[in-house]
Amino acid sequence: MNFDLILNNIARYVLLSSSEIEQVTSLITYRKLARKDLFLEEGQSCQYIAFVHSGALRAYHLDAAGKESTIMFALTDWWITDMYCFLNGKPAMVFIEALENSEIFLLSKENLDRLLDTLPKFERFFRILMQNAYTREQLRIIETLSLPAAKRYDNFLAKYPQIINQVTQKQIASYLGITPEFLSTIRKNKARGTIS
Repeated sequence: MNFDLILNNIARYVLLSSSEIEQVTSLITYRKLARKDLFLEEGQSCQYIAFVHSGALRAYHLDAAGKESTIMFALTDWWITDMYCFLNGKPAMVFIEALENSEIFLLSKENLDRLLDTLPKFERFFRILMQNAYTREQLRIIETLSLPAAKRYDNFLAKYPQIINQVTQKQIASYLGITPEFLSTIRKNKARGTIS
């Protein structure tokens, strides 16, 4: 198994010795997902945080009427889980599905706690990971509350250029908090040059 990508991801923030690398990789498991496979289902015990080695995943929530709201996308070299439930031992509030054939590395809560206890460097890594995730989500909330839908769509295109053709219009619309029909109107207007 090639751990280079996940180790490079960790090395952006902390440098691990060869024995620490061995410890980290010994606690990670590998899993393949086919397109549309669920990594996590609402109500299920959320025991893992996943690192996307290849492919793309999507976290979404279903309301009582069955309407999907996309929470986030995770591309190659990204981490994903239902963080609140993972950290607090609660049943998952979201579904996480593979948007395409994907390979992920899994780190269980138990093994994460082991790393945090034995490797202070890993505690720094995880803190930075959480800070970045919190910042990203705060900016997304502010954007959703303050920007028109067309600008949110532009920002989405800038943030996720590599998956724009891999996700459905419905998934993009649910991420942006608009209907697929309204997204279609935005796209048509952009193609005609009537909005910027």
